[in-house]
Amino acid sequence: MIVDVGHVIEVYADFSGQGQGYTQFPDGNRYRIRLDDLRDEKTRDRLRLIWTDPHTLDPAKTAARVTREVSDRLAALGLSFEGKGHAPEAVARFLMRCLFTMFAEDVELIPKASFSDLLKRLRGQPEHSAPMLKSLWETMNTGGFSTVLTAQIKHFNGGLFKDADALPLDTVQLSLLIEAASRDWREVEPAIFGTLLERALSPKERHKLGAHYTPRAYVDRLVAPALMEPLRADWAITQATTLQLNRDGKLDEARAAVRAFHRQLCEIRVLDPACGSGNFLYVALELMKRLEGEVTALLAELGEDQAALSLAGHTVDPHQFLGIELNPWAAAVAELVLWIGYLQWHFRTHGRASPAEPVLRDFKNIENRDAVLTWASRKPRVDDAGKTVTRWDGETMIRHPVTGEDVPDPDARIQVYDYLSPKPATWPEADFIIGNPPFIGASRIRDALGDGYAEALWAAYPRMPQSADFVMFWWDKAALMARTFKSATDKAPAKGTRRFGFITTNSITMVFNRRVLETHIGAEAQPLQVTFAVPDHPWVDSADGAAVRIAMTVGEAGQGSGRLFECVTETRIEDGNEGRDVEFSISKGHIHSNLRLGANLGSANALLSNSGLAHMGMKLHGSGFAISREKAKSLGLGTVPDLANHIRPYRNGRDIAATPRGVFVVDLYGLQEEEARSRFGLVFQHLLDTVKPERDQNNRETYRVNWWIFAEPRTVMRQALLGLNDYIVTTETSKHRLFSLLPAHIIPDQKLRVIASDDRALLSALSSRFHGAWALATGGLLGPTPVYNNTRCFDPFPFPTPTEAQTTRLRALGEELDAHRKAQAAAHPKLTLTGMYNVLEKLRAGERIEGKDREIYDQGLIGILRDIHARIDAEVAAAYGWPADLPDAEILQRLVDLNHERAAEEARGLVRWLRPDYQNPAGRAVAATGQTASMDLGPAEPSGIVPWPKTLPEQFAALRGMLADMEQATPQQIARRFQRLRPATVQPLLETLHLLGHARMVEGGRFTA
Repeated sequence: MIVDVGHVIEVYADFSGQGQGYTQFPDGNRYRIRLDDLRDEKTRDRLRLIWTDPHTLDPAKTAARVTREVSDRLAALGLSFEGKGHAPEAVARFLMRCLFTMFAEDVELIPKASFSDLLKRLRGQPEHSAPMLKSLWETMNTGGFSTVLTAQIKHFNGGLFKDADALPLDTVQLSLLIEAASRDWREVEPAIFGTLLERALSPKERHKLGAHYTPRAYVDRLVAPALMEPLRADWAITQATTLQLNRDGKLDEARAAVRAFHRQLCEIRVLDPACGSGNFLYVALELMKRLEGEVTALLAELGEDQAALSLAGHTVDPHQFLGIELNPWAAAVAELVLWIGYLQWHFRTHGRASPAEPVLRDFKNIENRDAVLTWASRKPRVDDAGKTVTRWDGETMIRHPVTGEDVPDPDARIQVYDYLSPKPATWPEADFIIGNPPFIGASRIRDALGDGYAEALWAAYPRMPQSADFVMFWWDKAALMARTFKSATDKAPAKGTRRFGFITTNSITMVFNRRVLETHIGAEAQPLQVTFAVPDHPWVDSADGAAVRIAMTVGEAGQGSGRLFECVTETRIEDGNEGRDVEFSISKGHIHSNLRLGANLGSANALLSNSGLAHMGMKLHGSGFAISREKAKSLGLGTVPDLANHIRPYRNGRDIAATPRGVFVVDLYGLQEEEARSRFGLVFQHLLDTVKPERDQNNRETYRVNWWIFAEPRTVMRQALLGLNDYIVTTETSKHRLFSLLPAHIIPDQKLRVIASDDRALLSALSSRFHGAWALATGGLLGPTPVYNNTRCFDPFPFPTPTEAQTTRLRALGEELDAHRKAQAAAHPKLTLTGMYNVLEKLRAGERIEGKDREIYDQGLIGILRDIHARIDAEVAAAYGWPADLPDAEILQRLVDLNHERAAEEARGLVRWLRPDYQNPAGRAVAATGQTASMDLGPAEPSGIVPWPKTLPEQFAALRGMLADMEQATPQQIARRFQRLRPATVQPLLETLHLLGHARMVEGGRFTA
């Protein structure tokens, strides 16, 4: 057996068992191995791996290697059982029993190699495998003598072996089990174990087995601030208290303080309300067991004997880790993952000493149920005629007889259910909540979960905006639990959730999700603070291996500051892992709902002056609407009267940023079905073949009934564009925030944001760095790409109010900018706006322009483009009355302040309309509504002197908190922050923190956190 001792491990024998002393391995470590263990084939294989691969001891690399070794066998087993008609849940439970038994023999919970030998004995007679395995597992359930292994077996219980049924095996399946058993299951990483089993049973994901799993470092990155930082802060206070008491000769009190902390640690409850196969809960268990090891080590230093260290069996164990999981077998896997992790720690700590029986206990801590919704009953939905309502299954396609394209199969239907008396699900009480809830966007909730579930969900949570992603229901529930937190006192234990941390898609920073955060962060009573955030982080979707971008957020009650981590560099890890090595820049301050520091952009209100101008482009919902120029001609464009008003040029984001594709779109807006059929028969038939099959399966009635027109024809936007020769557009998602002019007859796609104005002065203001900084900060991210959202980027933006002369100059600059870009693109058809602005950014950064970039620089006249933008920035700055070289942080703060001023003006009746001829054509005065309420500009600075705590632990906690706020201070400065506190009292406590590494002493007698 290899016994890890930190990073140095001793060897008492070489491979032959003859050598004496130490053997040095190529990885620079040494290994201690009992001579008896060298007779074990798995141990010898393990040593050869270490010898030949210096990286074998790297836990991440070991986990990746084990993943690759067993993935093919598990995939083949899952496929073969499925092919024989076995239910997935039955296959899951059978494989779980097999794999745990493999683990049990490797850690000698059952006789060493006994299960592997049993499987090998069954070669040639696989028909006997099912009864023999069932007999073995029945004995493991109860404990006793196993006639199969001819050995005494421990009592396992725990639910895993309660159902001891074994699936029948054929020769191939038996061979696969033998190969899997030959692996060293002591090395399995429990955080990966569940994913292995999950994918072995999922036909859709089986082909990805061994290629993808959630990188452990990513899970640690969330669990550390959400769970371990508060616990380690408590431990730091306990250590300081213990050291001070020991110095004062109060040894018994010192021991009591450590025991009290240990009791607290063993009572902590950690909840993952979307636990899947238990990865996050296992990581939490492992980290808490590491902390427990430090606690017992300190007790040993304080003279506790081994019997006392056992603390009557009181230890961190699986009953503290609670989960909610909808998938029944995934919930069972999660429980098994926790037990494997716990047993691994037991054997690392206690060697071969067996745990107490039953080895497994059924704590029922993983609940198999819906985490966000409950209902009294569910019944099939029927229409007014009493006919059962069904919907397309969302997957099955057939070939269209005319177009030859795949279209939804109208016969592939699934039942729609109504959920009666829906209510929010309740969660068990927990001190900490962590997890990675499902990534389902708001627009996909109906399709993914069904109409009935979606409607029940929104009915149960009337406060939640229907535009919020599914994950935000988890975030909202956890935030409510955290806001009720009350810390422990002498008279009462802690109540509520101390901290929670979730992984979400990075769309949490977008407006429709940000509203959920704003509800809690901006609450007047018991507000929430974000203590840790990574707004944009790489990830691998555990469901399909897709690379996605996620956000990590940790929240707790209060109004303090937090740490903001922003990715600076990302480097791919080349070891079969889809993770990235990430370097961060770290900032500290009040984190707002957009997961940014600085100006509170969330406090900015929409301005009446900007209303009615910004719109989303047309939403087609039918691929047949978009056609080529040739198809447009074949349908009658150019020959059929009035058809030019209904087949028009079409632009999407790519057409704007790159090269226009020359696509047209069929737009029958304003025509009833009969009129469209009679006037434009060929066009109507085209839509009948290419659009109607898709729209017939749409869940929205209005989309199905009005199938021949766009799903969202944007009536209000059409009215706003009337009378304009052109209008301003920008793409919804774009690396560079660019605004362009489009002729008014062009139809904009839904991924374009339309500003219904042809004013070149407005184009200049939008193209300035002032609006660019605002849009980047307020719009959020979709993946790694900035998003332009009308309601946050345009509606609240306080545009400058230039003089008449300034307006003339701004209009000339806007015209010059638009003309320059269009002229260069016309002269060089392959030149794109994205390419031009990529080079412009390099030019601004002082990078060398060479190679392909030099060609773009010359073709786009990028030097001249930079000069145009510089003149726009200077003119817009002058219109604001601000310096042109303000840093972005100050720009944002000034814009927030100006938004508040404008909102107050509008409340008094003064509105600075951007397009008064459209927004207020009659020139009516706006009625005053009184002063607007004062805006939340962030947390107030702490003021006043606070009482000095009475108990030693509370005093250390107060000192650590004060050092964190003051960053650097002398004992005298700290003493002045507390009532009746002398510097002489503070000094020794600070020195104790310094000795333990929880504070640092710097020049001038100062201390820093």
